[in-house]
Amino acid sequence: MKFLDQCKIFIRSGNGGAGSVSFRREKFIPNGGPDGGDGGKGGDVWIEAVEGLNTLIDYRYQQHFKAKTGEHGKGRQMHGANADDVVLRVPVGTEVLDEEQETVIVDLDEAGKRYLLAKGGNGGWGNTRFKGPVNQAPTFALPGQDGEERWIWLRLKLIADAGLVGLPNAGKSTFLAASSAARPKIADYPFTTLTPNLGVIDLGPEQRFVLADIPGLIEGASEGAGLGTRFLGHVERNKVLIHLIDGAQDDPVEAYRVIRHELEAYDEELAKKPEIVAINKCDALDAEARKKVAKAIKKASGQTPHLISGVTGEGVRELLFAALDAIEAGRAAPKPAESSGAYNPWDNA
Repeated sequence: MKFLDQCKIFIRSGNGGAGSVSFRREKFIPNGGPDGGDGGKGGDVWIEAVEGLNTLIDYRYQQHFKAKTGEHGKGRQMHGANADDVVLRVPVGTEVLDEEQETVIVDLDEAGKRYLLAKGGNGGWGNTRFKGPVNQAPTFALPGQDGEERWIWLRLKLIADAGLVGLPNAGKSTFLAASSAARPKIADYPFTTLTPNLGVIDLGPEQRFVLADIPGLIEGASEGAGLGTRFLGHVERNKVLIHLIDGAQDDPVEAYRVIRHELEAYDEELAKKPEIVAINKCDALDAEARKKVAKAIKKASGQTPHLISGVTGEGVRELLFAALDAIEAGRAAPKPAESSGAYNPWDNA
């Protein structure tokens, strides 16, 4: 299935049904009076996050979603039926933005979360509603209210516990394939991965987490270079970042600094996420070269890097357990209490 993480769609809720102008006409009842019913309500447009989806490809080929008009009222005080709602089902992690992509309308970060995007118009009143002592035979009714319409953007940000970041050809896809059942495309040239991939890491009973392979970032990604911000957006929800560095390249330290700069330029909060640094492709280095690269990376990052090889599996499992510990620590961390700002006498009790 093709991966699509951003699309623009048009939505419109249904108009309300018109009220009816009708009079009761029966034998032996010459002055039956008005009996026009109300119109039905137009259909709403909802959006809902559901499990089992990981792409917005369904909205690539159908981009207009319109709810139907409510049924018109009828005589004998028969009200029109309400129109059915339209429900847009999207993957968990989808954000809804306005047409200018500046305001986030709703973030569907939990399965089952729903949001009303456009409310259907109310049905118009029939002439029965307007009868009274002054006007006992009203000859008018109200039309239904118009529905709402708008263009919106859907933007998917993958829900994963950990994310792989690094320059192109750092071995991220090889690492994902070595640690999970995912089978991403692997080749010996940069930019092999064009879309994010997800893999489930199974380290034992109740020791599982989801790992996202983010396509290689390049310098200037935070400003839109390459696919830039579209890929950086997928790591915003990660609890921990696994930073892979190609240990066999000419300047591993510069590679580390480029990615760190792009993370900080894109979002300061993203740069503050827990990070695990790993030097990949260590199978191509001798003992002396390993020590030299590890010492340089430790000086640049402030932490002892993991030495791994996605090809041979060396150090992979230890890195995964370190990532699991960081994820569980993030889950267990208490959330800061929100203060209402009001004085509470029990605070100092």
